[in-house]
Amino acid sequence: MNASTVALSPSHIPIPAGGSYPARAGNRLRLLIDGENAFRRIAEAVEAARHSVWLSVNFLLPDFRLPDGRGELFDLLDRATARGIDVRVLFWRPSPDSPGFNESFGKPEHRRMLAARNSTILIRWDAVPGIYCQHQKFWIVDAGSETETAFVGGINLAAHSVVPQGHRGDGQFHDLYSEVTGPSATDVHHNFVQRWNGASERGKPDGTWGAPNDDVPLPARISPVRGDSLVQIQREMPAGVYGLAAPERTILEQYVAAIDAAQHTIYLENQGLAIEPVLARLDAALMRGVDVVYLTPGNPYPYLRAQRRHPDHKVQFERLAGLARHPHFALTGIAGLGTKGRSDVYVHAKAMIVDDVWATLGSCNLHAFSLFGHTELNASFWDPHAARGFRVALLAEHLGTDTTDLDDRAALALYRHVAKENRAKRDRGDPDWQGIAYALDPVTYGE
Repeated sequence: MNASTVALSPSHIPIPAGGSYPARAGNRLRLLIDGENAFRRIAEAVEAARHSVWLSVNFLLPDFRLPDGRGELFDLLDRATARGIDVRVLFWRPSPDSPGFNESFGKPEHRRMLAARNSTILIRWDAVPGIYCQHQKFWIVDAGSETETAFVGGINLAAHSVVPQGHRGDGQFHDLYSEVTGPSATDVHHNFVQRWNGASERGKPDGTWGAPNDDVPLPARISPVRGDSLVQIQREMPAGVYGLAAPERTILEQYVAAIDAAQHTIYLENQGLAIEPVLARLDAALMRGVDVVYLTPGNPYPYLRAQRRHPDHKVQFERLAGLARHPHFALTGIAGLGTKGRSDVYVHAKAMIVDDVWATLGSCNLHAFSLFGHTELNASFWDPHAARGFRVALLAEHLGTDTTDLDDRAALALYRHVAKENRAKRDRGDPDWQGIAYALDPVTYGE
């Protein structure tokens, strides 16, 4: 590690101390909202790669296509190998105890497809114990070189994820990626190498594709300064994987620290309903006078509805309902105007912005699976210019208006107002909304 790239927090939002990677100054940061933008930029980076393209995938659906006619994932990757680029993919393999999601890649028919393509990409499969999954979603282009670039986010490889910003609904997903160049990209590089060399299935007959013993060295140097952003790569990792003696919980530690430090506003986007201790901290922040908007799926997955009926989750839903007593809190969803009228856009994003000075985004949901079992990867950044720009861009999509001239409190007050008005229109069947955000009821959410 190069100590000159390690920095202290320039704001009141603390930096977690217990993770594998420090906060590093000197990064260039680009925030990519929704799948069409994200995958177009990622594909451009892959096509411009000079040395290597390495990525981690947990879900790959057969209908996934890259934007602008670039074809399937393997079309993009095989074109890269044909140019002499070193292409490696980590795929999640469900353990015998996991639900065995259909979206996981590695079945016999998938290997036959790779053989039919004469694909020369290198693949290792990787599992985690029990019901959990390898949930990290990242790309690292030209690892270890001057052009090293990392993409950290949460977008699954599926057709419903490849949507333009300002999407129409009809089952489409809202999601996010970040592009990081500079010293923190090296930490994404390190994370890949640690997982590649320690992939759980690498010694099994069907645990690799290509060179089964082809390990790669850990990064020897930190990527050079490329910008002005202070970034930390943060992880959730269970104990026992990749030689970790204790679990790594940097993302949870960061969420808790940021919520506790918030002075004005907290803006959250998360697919999962937060665990009770996080909801308790949001309640405490609201009692301090902090404004909070929490964007989540208006039509949640069935597992959340099952939790609503289960006594073990009673306190969690009571805590959520209690947030409704605060007038400066809003639970919201988004619904686009599609071919069948207004329909929910599924919020798959995992992000938070605090006080317009700090933000995080990545693969980590705020439910117990992500926080205590899955492997996860987030990028957090202490950069008021980037954090504020992130807020302005997200609210432009959700509210259909530019909040550049508003401070963070005024922007979230507008969010609550627009969401409430759109909810009233939704209830009376009026599709003529401002933007796509609408209010949800914290008391009945998930029923």
